[in-house]
Amino acid sequence: MSKETPVPHEFDGESLESVFVGRRDSAARPTIILVPSVMGISDLERRWGRQLVELGYNAFIADVFGKEFRGAERDVMFGEMERLAGDRPALRRRLTHVLDQASALDEVEDDQIVVAGFCFGGLCALDLARSGAGIAAAVSFHGLFDPPGLEPEKIKAKVVAFHGWDDPMVPPEKVVALGRELTEAGTDWQIHAYGNVAHGFTNPNAHEIGLEGVRYNALAAERSWTSFVSLLEELFGADD
Repeated sequence: MSKETPVPHEFDGESLESVFVGRRDSAARPTIILVPSVMGISDLERRWGRQLVELGYNAFIADVFGKEFRGAERDVMFGEMERLAGDRPALRRRLTHVLDQASALDEVEDDQIVVAGFCFGGLCALDLARSGAGIAAAVSFHGLFDPPGLEPEKIKAKVVAFHGWDDPMVPPEKVVALGRELTEAGTDWQIHAYGNVAHGFTNPNAHEIGLEGVRYNALAAERSWTSFVSLLEELFGADD
């Protein structure tokens, strides 16, 4: 049985409220930080968090936009995404702050943290890896690959990207560019590309956002989640 606990925190005068999902015994375990898509924390991330708890891990669902934007309209959230993505040094500091908040929890094994993000959250996961953060892995589900344009740091994390080949936001040349970037950085990396799959493929409600090239794909969602769980087992051993 899992429990969900709000984790309020402040960044640059903004009130954020992440959500910790763990077991009721409060024991320290490997923890996956889930960074949501542009729409912020929703029931979908909470469900993924509960699935991770069933597998023997904890989950920390990161609020990067701010508590005031919980449940806001699409146009508002896209504006906030553009604001955060428009200042990558500030975004890096924000993500480091989120990592520090998760690491400070007694239930979190400090050296056993994975950051997994979806859409914009995928970019966030990659940016944390690019910052040189001491995380075990950074995982991007249909994320954005654009580099931050910052001085490169040594990437310590394993990096895995799950990508829909027909994603209009990340054309093939950007996939190749990410592979080249990670190779030049000496990173342990994987890119899983799914044919005939668009952006947002893990979200059953992806079509509701009303954008061309954004849609759910049940098979790609299952394949990527299975590969994600295999990565966690590789890192931390089988579930308990």
